[in-house]
Amino acid sequence: MAQRPGRRIPEATVARLPVYLRSLLEVAETKATTISSERLAEMAGVNAAKVRKDLSYLGSYGTRGVGYDVEYLLFQMSRELGLTHDWPVVIVGIGNLGAALANYGGFTDRGFPIAALVDADASKVGEKVGDLVISHLDDLPDLAREHGIAIGIVATPAAAAQDVADRLIAAGIGSVLNFAPAVISVPDGASLRKVDLAVELQILSFYQQRRNGVRPGMVDAQDPPDDPALVTTAPLDEPIVAARRALRAPSPTD
Repeated sequence: MAQRPGRRIPEATVARLPVYLRSLLEVAETKATTISSERLAEMAGVNAAKVRKDLSYLGSYGTRGVGYDVEYLLFQMSRELGLTHDWPVVIVGIGNLGAALANYGGFTDRGFPIAALVDADASKVGEKVGDLVISHLDDLPDLAREHGIAIGIVATPAAAAQDVADRLIAAGIGSVLNFAPAVISVPDGASLRKVDLAVELQILSFYQQRRNGVRPGMVDAQDPPDDPALVTTAPLDEPIVAARRALRAPSPTD
């Protein structure tokens, strides 16, 4: 068996490994035993040279004319991503989003069992979501110890997100996945990832605008200057509102 490389794996490569893993699982279901870098690149949406470079960090170089052994590559990626054992998860904030995440069975199937649900609202404590009972936020340290929780999911309103992150770290939970629409921070040594649906929608808006033939600086004549929707936009969107107004403002030379 090849020795694990001592080189640090770049963050960009780490971000692509789950995509490769998903592609390899699809290939494994077809009973294929090998895969070329070109085929894996096609499935992952990258180029073959990047695939070969990324896999070299795992100590896997494939065989010329044959490709990569699918089963062994799956093992290497699962090992590198820490998927050879489970990582218990706690969800903090059991509103609509938190409840939806709690009811999603795919987390457990992928090695991330939901071990606990927590909310600061005392009226929710004791309620069941699926097979789990909601606990109070103050019980987080005990829950973390009892269940060996490794990852905390923040699904709270923006105003509470930083406090929840602080509580997760204080409880010994070193990895945080933030769904709240807020910028939060964690200390050195802890890990933080953010899922921002608004940002993703804005990126899609960028590409949709170009497919519709609109370019920056073009004025939408159907959108009047005093659009009521802009006046009532939430404060967090004020920079966007200002930008939209600026695009529709008359030029100083008009």
